[in-house]
Amino acid sequence: MKFLHTADWQVGMRATMLGEKGERARMARLESARRVIELARGEAVDFIVVAGDTFEHNGVDRIKVREVAKILGGADRPVYVTSGNHDPIMPGSVWEEPMWREWPNIHLLMNEAPVEAPGATLYPCPVSARDSSDDPTGWIHPINGSIAIGIAHGSVESPAYQQAAPVARQAAEIRGLDYLALGHFHSKALYPGSDGVVRMAYCGTHEQTAFGEQASGNALIVEIARRGAPPRIQAARTGILEWLAYRRKIEEPGQIAALATELDELSDPERTLVDCVLEGTLVGGDHDALAQLLEVVEKRFLFGRSDTSRLVPDQSGPEWIDRLPEGYLRNAAQDLLAAASANPPDPAATAALREYSRLWREVNQ
Repeated sequence: MKFLHTADWQVGMRATMLGEKGERARMARLESARRVIELARGEAVDFIVVAGDTFEHNGVDRIKVREVAKILGGADRPVYVTSGNHDPIMPGSVWEEPMWREWPNIHLLMNEAPVEAPGATLYPCPVSARDSSDDPTGWIHPINGSIAIGIAHGSVESPAYQQAAPVARQAAEIRGLDYLALGHFHSKALYPGSDGVVRMAYCGTHEQTAFGEQASGNALIVEIARRGAPPRIQAARTGILEWLAYRRKIEEPGQIAALATELDELSDPERTLVDCVLEGTLVGGDHDALAQLLEVVEKRFLFGRSDTSRLVPDQSGPEWIDRLPEGYLRNAAQDLLAAASANPPDPAATAALREYSRLWREVNQ
């Protein structure tokens, strides 16, 4: 028995941080959803499990809901969908729409009750409230000798964050499941049991939603030979866009120029988003390299942003200041340099000095 595990499509997310490029990110979520279905066909899985948060919220435009139903309906195999904390079961939810009934292969699992699937019994844990302190898997007790698959949307217990719908780290063992398909966290994560066998996992979102998400943009192909057999889990790429975060501490001359070259050589800039954060010391000779880097980040990619507020110029000063006409122009630049390289540095002076440099280069081109 083989199935595909996906979750957290978040269709309808606004992606406001991307400004005018947000629409491209929103469309990518549907493109990636189609990739998930293509993957299911290519892997010849018996069925598909969608473990919650298919939608960003229950107020999503019904045209998008219909599009998702059409995508899932075209899978040519059973699709089992449960709710998450973003799209919980409630009056007026997306799950009440009659369009779901147009596709006989789509099964909405909105009750805590066993469901027979090809080669397995499913134990869904639908979400009916955005916040809950209860373990959603608490009701599960396998009822027969078939392969037992749990589907839950919640937070695996960790001291690092506040729990919402907490799921025990050994939940698959505790509940007697062969596999627990999890949704909620956007990064892929596997949880070995006491015997070292992985029987529960987050697949991560099918399309990355923000910078800093690790191992997202995937779906999981899960194969289980029989009841009690170790699952064979394979991650497969489904994401369209690449979200790349660069965090660099500048400690010597040339590092900024090297980073600019590295970014300039990235392939597929039209589907790449870049977040570049620099800190450390900016030596006088690297001001032009910094200008080049910022231009690459902000103009080459689908989306780019940079933060250089913690990059402090040293007292040597950029060479362009020495080329300014004597008088108030040069004096103003030198005053800004002194404030920007002071201890503590003045971030406003640093930003003003950089803008001054940009204007001076434009005038002299």
